[in-house]
Amino acid sequence: MATDHIRYDVLARDALRGVLRKVLSDAAAHGLPGEHHFFITFISTAEGVKLSPRLLAQYPDEMTIILQHQFWDLVVHEDRFEVGLSFGGIPERLVVPFSAIKSFFDPSVQFGLQFEPSDSAEPPAAKNLPAAAPTAASHPLAPPPAPEEQPAEGEEPSKPSEGAEVVRLDRFRKK
Repeated sequence: MATDHIRYDVLARDALRGVLRKVLSDAAAHGLPGEHHFFITFISTAEGVKLSPRLLAQYPDEMTIILQHQFWDLVVHEDRFEVGLSFGGIPERLVVPFSAIKSFFDPSVQFGLQFEPSDSAEPPAAKNLPAAAPTAASHPLAPPPAPEEQPAEGEEPSKPSEGAEVVRLDRFRKK
């Protein structure tokens, strides 16, 4: 197989992160339109992630936040976003680099993106493992919780009982 000198996998991953950056920038400027809300899962120990020691102890590997009703001061930069959320009634400021994000899901329209971690986002123990190409999902990463099971703002949702259909970009490469 020929060597990919162009690195299409990196270009595709960065383009998909650009979609996420644009959506968050629009939400920061205009608020969330209609019923849109976001589940964002990220590696809590990735380089550049800033969490309080309390949250890091509670979510030592990864964390899912929900941007819906009660978030404030959403600021989007080229390489990261910052947001205020309340956890157990305690306000917190989070900084999350786009490279640390594992998945993004908007259950109002059943749209999701899933990412393989980039080198800077991987926990130190995982840095020696080979990285796969990014993945994109056009179906939900997780079914939205039933209304009575809706997690509190900023809390991690329960694990889904069904998986999503994820399309790997490698699937379309000629081998």
